[in-house]
Amino acid sequence: MPKKGMRSLCFHSKSPSFAAYSSSPSRPSSVSFPTPRRVPVTNFTDAMIEDIIGNAAVLVMKWNPETSTYAKVTSLFYESKREAQQFIRCVTELQKAMHFLVSEDPTSEKIVHAQSLMEIAMKRLQKEFYQILSMNRAHLDPESVSTRSRSSVTSARSSTSDYDDGGATTDDDVRFAGESISEVEQVSSVAMADLKSIAECMISSGYAKECVHIYKIIRKSIIDEGMYKLGVERLSSSQIHKMDKEVLDLRIRSWLNAVKMSISTLFKGEQILCDHVFASSASIRESCFTHISREAATLLFGFPQVLVAKSKKSSSSLDVFRLLDMYTSISEAWPEIDSIFSFESTAAVRSQALNSLIKLSESVRSMLSDFESTIQKDSSKSVAHGGGVHDLTLRVMNYLSLLTDYSNVLVDIVTDWPPPAKSSLPESYFDSPHSEDGQAPVISLRMAWLLLVLLCKLDDKAKHYKDVSLSYLFLANNLQYMISKVRTSNLQYLLGEDWISKHETKVRQFAENYEGLAWGKVFASLPENLTAEISPEEARLIFRNFNFSFEEAHRKQRTSVVLDGKLREEMQVSIAKKLVSAYREFYDAHRLTVGGGRNVALYVRFAPEDVENHLSDLFFGAMDLDGSSSHRRSSLRL
Repeated sequence: MPKKGMRSLCFHSKSPSFAAYSSSPSRPSSVSFPTPRRVPVTNFTDAMIEDIIGNAAVLVMKWNPETSTYAKVTSLFYESKREAQQFIRCVTELQKAMHFLVSEDPTSEKIVHAQSLMEIAMKRLQKEFYQILSMNRAHLDPESVSTRSRSSVTSARSSTSDYDDGGATTDDDVRFAGESISEVEQVSSVAMADLKSIAECMISSGYAKECVHIYKIIRKSIIDEGMYKLGVERLSSSQIHKMDKEVLDLRIRSWLNAVKMSISTLFKGEQILCDHVFASSASIRESCFTHISREAATLLFGFPQVLVAKSKKSSSSLDVFRLLDMYTSISEAWPEIDSIFSFESTAAVRSQALNSLIKLSESVRSMLSDFESTIQKDSSKSVAHGGGVHDLTLRVMNYLSLLTDYSNVLVDIVTDWPPPAKSSLPESYFDSPHSEDGQAPVISLRMAWLLLVLLCKLDDKAKHYKDVSLSYLFLANNLQYMISKVRTSNLQYLLGEDWISKHETKVRQFAENYEGLAWGKVFASLPENLTAEISPEEARLIFRNFNFSFEEAHRKQRTSVVLDGKLREEMQVSIAKKLVSAYREFYDAHRLTVGGGRNVALYVRFAPEDVENHLSDLFFGAMDLDGSSSHRRSSLRL
């Protein structure tokens, strides 16, 4: 018989796995286990104490694996839920009796007997706790736990406070869930209830250390395994530096999924399970959850910081949109992160997540600055064919329209970023958006500035056209494309209608300048008084000048391009409205003045309908006066 006050810490079993778990390490000084609950001392008679110890001896020794082969290979909680709860009740009553004996007669031999039974009972519960945890890994995985409502847990659970009233979970009680929850959820709920009843019994009996040690090791292995399956592993900056862009992108996508799954299921599920099993002790809940999750969570949220720590030489392999995805992922999950890792002992997790947000912000701002520099330093002298939209415009506007899909997080990222200096750029170009209070948000100013930088660069590129009229068509095309991208993206909310309206006015001005330069000689070839009487020689001269100027203008402008359909039609109508109607009036008044027969065909080469049709072919690209592309014509008849 063991000496009074002694308790064995080792469970002798043929199972090496359990032996490994049952050997507890030295208790860390930072973890304070609760003092065994002082059971109110009840007045017991000698007969009552004899009955309590006798009843406990029968049940405890029945399930003593050291003296019973049956007990060694059989699980008490699996074999009979009712007997398992009787076992818990016996231990609870035994503890009460021991407290009474200590207060009444500390030297009583009954205390030694009761302590021996308590140690055997604790070994049994320790074995049961390990078995339930290890055998129900699939049913107690964080995803199953996190998706099950707390109501189902509450309905199936049992607590030590229930034992005295006979309210513990029994075999019959388990059947309640069959109609409302799945079999997996049902088994999980029962396992959680059993774990809780064992944990509360062991903690109240002073065996918290053994119970917690088993729980920490098994549950931490599940979290670590879950992180591995999600593709999260420790990587150095140099390892990331050596990855191909495609491989790195896969890593980032895997990480984004890992954050989503770990917050919604892995860590959340573990928190729910830990809170349920150790509901009786806040300090144990914190100790267990911190030990199980802190290392994995710190590794997970540390990845962005390692990623952006790469050298500038390799920064080209980073995609600003992936960084914004990562920022968004942590930012949106922050309320859950702050809630799940709310303990002081998990402050390192919260700190790591915040540090990653800071580093991602810095990296995004740096990449935006680099993007601005790329626009400003673009030195290509190539021009867009026919005054069309330049490749630089396409790239910049596509970039910015995608960028503003992240407006919600960009607002946070650029909030403390000083607004750009106007530098030497013309004041007339800096049309920043304005809010109602006159102060535009920093993100709006930043977008307006980048568009301004692009416009100034396009001004420079327009100078490379030998035909000045094409330079204005080029500016009209590119600015119209910019406005179109603004209207069809979140840029419209950042820049506002005022910005759009001002720049639409500029498009019309560019179009008018183009029209005057490209078609001015044609307009001027017709007299001011279109119906005044003139001699046949004067009529022939005017028709001849019109033919020449119209053919020359059409030849030069037939390769011109206007990609925006609405703008193309507006420009066609504007030119036709001024030219066709005037020419028709002159044509009707003087066609016969040049003479009859062959003379008419010799001097009057275009009927008003011909002029109208040729104008309708404009701005599609290369066209000929022979009407080879007439299938593109639209009616401009006035």
